[in-house]
Amino acid sequence: MTNDGITNLWSYNLPDGYADASPAVAADGTIYETTFSGKLLAISSQGKLKWVFQAGRETKSSPAIADDGTVYFGSRDRKLYAVTPQGKLKWTFATGAWVDSSPAIADDGTIYFGSWDKHFYALNPDGSKKWEFATKGIVDSSPAIDADGNIYFGSHDKNFYALNPNGSLRWKFSTGSAIISSPAIGGNGEIYFTSLDGNLYALKPDGGESWRLHLGGITESSPVLDESGNLYLAVNHQNISVTHDGKKRWAVTSDASIDASPAVATGGTAYFSAPYKYLIAINSDGQQEWHLKTDTDSNHGDIIGSLTIGVNGTIYLANTAYVIAVNSTNGLEPPAKSSWPMFHANPRHTGRVNEANQSR
Repeated sequence: MTNDGITNLWSYNLPDGYADASPAVAADGTIYETTFSGKLLAISSQGKLKWVFQAGRETKSSPAIADDGTVYFGSRDRKLYAVTPQGKLKWTFATGAWVDSSPAIADDGTIYFGSWDKHFYALNPDGSKKWEFATKGIVDSSPAIDADGNIYFGSHDKNFYALNPNGSLRWKFSTGSAIISSPAIGGNGEIYFTSLDGNLYALKPDGGESWRLHLGGITESSPVLDESGNLYLAVNHQNISVTHDGKKRWAVTSDASIDASPAVATGGTAYFSAPYKYLIAINSDGQQEWHLKTDTDSNHGDIIGSLTIGVNGTIYLANTAYVIAVNSTNGLEPPAKSSWPMFHANPRHTGRVNEANQSR
């Protein structure tokens, strides 16, 4: 339970405002982070600012990085943005309300996201609209894409939706309350998500319910999976692990509520945020391996954004003042070889299931 060798590699001080989005990491090591002041930051792997792009209003949407390096994110100026790796605007797409949903990117480059205007959108890589799908509630849930290109997301209308790549409805599943978190897709094709009715749900690819587990409370934390198919997420004051068949494995209690999604490394170590700027590592048995206070300034807030593990094992996170990179002198493990080891599946946050890692 020591943090020997675990250290902040660097901390980049946010220029203004705070970040509650999850950092995305490009193939060249550039880290992209959005801030609530409407900025998209590009930070080098050494923690140096490369450039800043300013959107029109606040931004909660986490960035997603396409194969060609284009960065997509939404803003409360009602637009989805496409920005080049050099920080230049490619295009914007206007919706009828805030865009807090983090976009997902399909194999063919289609960009999927939801809006507070109660619609879900599919855009071509040039920014033209492919289709839109109407719901009866706000869509701030970030979508997930399975190996066949089907898209999954939740809405404040209490329904969880599965759409075909052409935008037609495959099925929908009703819950007892709004759905605000992002789903995860398991190695067996099952879809996992939470509802504000307090349940964690597991659905079969055809929309049938496999199981539900009442965890209680309201959470924005999205489930992630290890190499054995175990799930990890935060609910209220607890970081929790659940088996692939819906049994609670363990829970670690914290002093305050946690909303960030965890991330899982090869070997089963799960990284969680904890109140007052702590990053904690918990092994597969629920035992704490180490903890690190990532920021000692009492004026700064907690880790809000979901955790990201880069391909070299570096953990990236954001709090109300900094984007931070953490690793060990001995080197931390890379992301778990699972279908969904972190928020939006991978360091680039494409929201697309890792087909190579679909065995459980």
